[in-house]
Amino acid sequence: MEFPPNIWSYVLILPIAVGMLVTALILVWWERRLLGWWQDRKGPNRVWPWAGGFGQAIADAVKLLAKDDWVPPFGDRLFFVLAPAIVAGSMLMAYVVVPWAPRESGLIITDSNIAVLWFLAMSSLAVYGVLLAGFASNNKYALLGGLRAAAQMVTYEVFMALSLMGVVILAGSFSLLDIVEDQAELWNIGPQFVGFVIFLLAGLAETHRLPFDLPEAEHELTGGFHTEYSGMKFGLIMAAEYLGLIITSAMIVLLFFGGWLLPPALQSLVPTGLASALVGLGVFAAKIIVFINFFILLRAAIPRPRYDQLMSLGWKILLPLSLVNVLGTGAWMLWTG
Repeated sequence: MEFPPNIWSYVLILPIAVGMLVTALILVWWERRLLGWWQDRKGPNRVWPWAGGFGQAIADAVKLLAKDDWVPPFGDRLFFVLAPAIVAGSMLMAYVVVPWAPRESGLIITDSNIAVLWFLAMSSLAVYGVLLAGFASNNKYALLGGLRAAAQMVTYEVFMALSLMGVVILAGSFSLLDIVEDQAELWNIGPQFVGFVIFLLAGLAETHRLPFDLPEAEHELTGGFHTEYSGMKFGLIMAAEYLGLIITSAMIVLLFFGGWLLPPALQSLVPTGLASALVGLGVFAAKIIVFINFFILLRAAIPRPRYDQLMSLGWKILLPLSLVNVLGTGAWMLWTG
């Protein structure tokens, strides 16, 4: 029996997918703990108090699995059921091109020369699931939330793509491995600081994280596009939000903060062989955790803007800035040869 030459890629799919879903469950608890500390309150402390209340996250997962699978009789059953799977599936598909450690470690499902485009495509695909959830619910609040999500995601997808073009120009490649290796002497956060800020804001808007969670604003839309969802379908939508948070943080690290690379001054301390892969994986994970904590802190510190303010920020400020950044980077590369 002959195995395909890229059998290792198939072996990695299940551990990465399961690992990301488990990490999303842990983040539910971790976000509650951090918000409790920062807002000077207890946070989860009833279920498994000896573990910091971590049992609350497991109890919530069990509750979602055990709840009745209710589908509103006034909605479209097929698309109502399909929408959460599209949202979660598209987020999981984005992880296919994420390199977790140096090239020789093999901790990447596929090294594609269109990795950046694949990430943008998968993040855009999630909008179809959100739209279907809003339309299939046949609820005015869900419909408004779906329309808001579509406008918000389409708008900020433009700036997200443009913010990455400067990085692609500097590296001369769409491969994430090539982009990370190009930062061995200088991380992109220096020459591409404007692109980093735009990508950060666009990532918040894409994943519906506070303060840009207007498609599900409770004080306006009672939950937005997932108003009618409960049980495991709601669990999939929630998991997709945290999967988006992880992939956005990972992309920020890969594109602007050197991925698994230590600062250039410390590169000589990295060992070789298997130890190099382990150190790289640890450094990459530590950087991702820093940005996840930063996104959670934003939820505790910044109020939600009005929807027109969010759209004005995109079209009136981020679009001109992203275009100037691309033109400036291209002019600099031409000038320096």
